[in-house]
Amino acid sequence: MSELSPRQRAWVEVSPTAIEANCRLLCRRLAPGCQLMAVVKADGYGHGAVTVATAALRGGASSLGVATLQEGLELRDAGIEAPVLILSALPNSEDLRHCLERRLMPTLSSLDEANTAAAVAAWRGTERFPVQLKLDTGMARLGSEWQEGAQLVQSIRALPQLDLVGLYSHLACADEPEDQFTHVQLQRFGSVIEALPDGGRGLCCHLANSAGTLQDPRFHLDMVRVGLALYGQSPAEHLGQDLALQPALAVKARVSLIREVPSGSGVSYGHRFVTSRPSRLAVIAIGYADGVVRALSGRIDVLHRGRRLPQVGNITMDQIIVDATDVEDLTVGDSVTLLGEDGGDRISPQDWSTRCGSIPWEILCGFKHRLPRVEI
Repeated sequence: MSELSPRQRAWVEVSPTAIEANCRLLCRRLAPGCQLMAVVKADGYGHGAVTVATAALRGGASSLGVATLQEGLELRDAGIEAPVLILSALPNSEDLRHCLERRLMPTLSSLDEANTAAAVAAWRGTERFPVQLKLDTGMARLGSEWQEGAQLVQSIRALPQLDLVGLYSHLACADEPEDQFTHVQLQRFGSVIEALPDGGRGLCCHLANSAGTLQDPRFHLDMVRVGLALYGQSPAEHLGQDLALQPALAVKARVSLIREVPSGSGVSYGHRFVTSRPSRLAVIAIGYADGVVRALSGRIDVLHRGRRLPQVGNITMDQIIVDATDVEDLTVGDSVTLLGEDGGDRISPQDWSTRCGSIPWEILCGFKHRLPRVEI
């Protein structure tokens, strides 16, 4: 995290307090005995992985989920000792060796991958290698076929170098309003557990993402993997409306120039916007190279002291233009809010994603690292 300089053109504000509060709120929602894994992949959904992980652990998370080996190593290098599951495939034996050395749990999707992990552990000659097995119950992405799950669990348990600590799958449709398939996935996953001779004793079984967590406690099992909700955003309008989740991120930028132009002036590339009156235009020092999606051109506002100023013309790589004709007190050097709250009004990632045909996850993960993260 950076210190905010008065010369900073644009930045992302992150509230660890909001993340911690969201985690506590979500933990209270869980079924008895269920734990929460905080998903901090993609640099904590753009919030800063180490900041998010630290806040979530304070808020009651018991473990962390990342997508890549590098993300897991970043947490270990920051001194974070909590259990970390790598949610993506690691077929390379060298990557598995790093996992073993740094106490990161890889995800397995086949017996071949299990044998590779066992060979790495045997070569190292250390204690048993903790791993988790993923089943494909309907996502058609990572994971073994769920019909083979019980046999695969038994085969992995027979490898003396491995310690199978978890069994999980991923929900494909839990955020859909008319979703029925999530219950099919729960049934498939449950049938694997029931087919095990010991009923899955000693395994941490988990299935629910944020949407599954908020939808029904039947999906909670031993643990849930919470991403978007941790950051104060609901995965769907019909979910979590009774929870007072706090958005943990705001995006702000400064006015770099103010222009007075006559009526009939074309603005930005392609002149998709032409002024209909003498106008006062403010150039804001942020653009699509920072994560302000170009498809939002002419479809968003910025906030200044609780007032909305429309963005006009095409969004460019490093700058946007807003119409400040009706806001006389906006001056060069002032900051405006692109996402977040200002003066009682709020612009959310959902607002942006609805306007450009995307999803809130993509909006949050899209803010580039040339925007410093500042803790508030």
